[in-house]
Amino acid sequence: MNLLSPAAAQAFALRGSVAAATLALLAGCASLQQGPDTGIATAVPAAWTAATGPAPATSGAPAAASLAAWWQRFNDEALNTLVTRALDAATDVQVARSRLAQARAARDLAAAGLRPTLGANASAQAGASEGGPTSRQYRAGFDASWEADLWGAGRAGVTAADADLQASATTLGQAQVTLAAEVAATYIDLRSAQVRLATTQASLASQEHTLRLTQWREEAGLVNRLDVEQQRTTVAQTRAQLPALQAGIEQAMNALAVLTGVAPGALHVPLAAAAPLPAAPADLALAIPAAVLSQRADVQAAEARIRAAMARVDQTDAERLPSLQLSGSIGLSALTVSALYPGAGVASLLAGVNWPLIDGGRLQARVRAQEAVLDEVRVNHRATVLAALKEVEDTLVALRAAREQQGHQQAAVEAARRAALLAEQRYAAGLVDITSVLLTQRTLLAAEDALATTAASLATQHVRLYKALGGGWKPTALAAEATASAADRNPRP
Repeated sequence: MNLLSPAAAQAFALRGSVAAATLALLAGCASLQQGPDTGIATAVPAAWTAATGPAPATSGAPAAASLAAWWQRFNDEALNTLVTRALDAATDVQVARSRLAQARAARDLAAAGLRPTLGANASAQAGASEGGPTSRQYRAGFDASWEADLWGAGRAGVTAADADLQASATTLGQAQVTLAAEVAATYIDLRSAQVRLATTQASLASQEHTLRLTQWREEAGLVNRLDVEQQRTTVAQTRAQLPALQAGIEQAMNALAVLTGVAPGALHVPLAAAAPLPAAPADLALAIPAAVLSQRADVQAAEARIRAAMARVDQTDAERLPSLQLSGSIGLSALTVSALYPGAGVASLLAGVNWPLIDGGRLQARVRAQEAVLDEVRVNHRATVLAALKEVEDTLVALRAAREQQGHQQAAVEAARRAALLAEQRYAAGLVDITSVLLTQRTLLAAEDALATTAASLATQHVRLYKALGGGWKPTALAAEATASAADRNPRP
């Protein structure tokens, strides 16, 4: 049912033809210049210089698959539970998820700018002059507007928003990787402190036994008071180490509580019972450096920021060219409400062209500023790649050193235990003085403590290696859906 009069309809069609011709003429003046290549390729070594484990994988897929839920490789149910809770409740991950939602909304906002807008309106106006009758005017209709994306500025903005969305998704992944590694490292610190506490308590019990033996020998006149006081000093020094170890245990529990989103002290009861130090198997197949870079969230985020910066350069450059805006309205206008229909149709169409000819160099300066931003993010990408390579190499070096150190310290502990046992036996038989016993006891305690510390360091280096290799990060389902559907939501004007 046509709301326009024949004359109005003919005029509306004529204006539409003129606007279409103008659009075609402007579109022929220039075409969108495709952006240059991202230029993010960075030379990487073919293999790790510090790798001493199994042969590297030929691609990133096998290593990436083995890194998924890497904390389960420690075979510790408490650790699995803590990491799962942290990934669900940690504040850092929740903040990253909120930023991902903001990036998604910003992408949808940029895409909405390419579509026409349509609004409905209605108005009633009344007016009167002195001594004259009251005049009224009633209007109802629809308004529409659209800015043609002639040079691709709008599409470049959507591309930049898509890249920002991908960067935000990878930032969320990096937050999850970092959180899982921090939980695992803190848990290892807790179990290490508990092992060291148990070792110190066992040494204290042995020293107290020696002290009682020395006191008996003093009463029998076999040793003098000096031997007793020396042994009592050793017992007091060992006992003095217990409060610091207990404090470290409680602080590690508090840290784990905060990481899992609960108040400090909430995990003291479930984690109070000592458990063995978790140890990871040494059968991780290292991916080649290039594959590792492809599976690290921070490197992927840096690449996404480059794509966003490149798109914004194109977007800013396109703003220097002419723009075409089309707007129109269609509706009804009458002096009374009852007269709005039929025969009260009105319509209008407006086509406008805006071309910034002289602006004092403002737009050109904005282009240069965006190009400088692009240079900055490219440098940041290279720095991220180099830092990632260094993190893996340093971790491999530390892991190799910890393995060698653990072997030597294990041998030292076994020798120290034999020496301590022999010294106690010979002291009980009166063959050596108390000095030999004191020396072997202190040596044994130091060797056992060093072994526990090295075992914890070895487990922590495994955690750092998993993190450095990418941490098993995969795009979240939300980000994957957003990226997959971006093409469907992207309008094609």
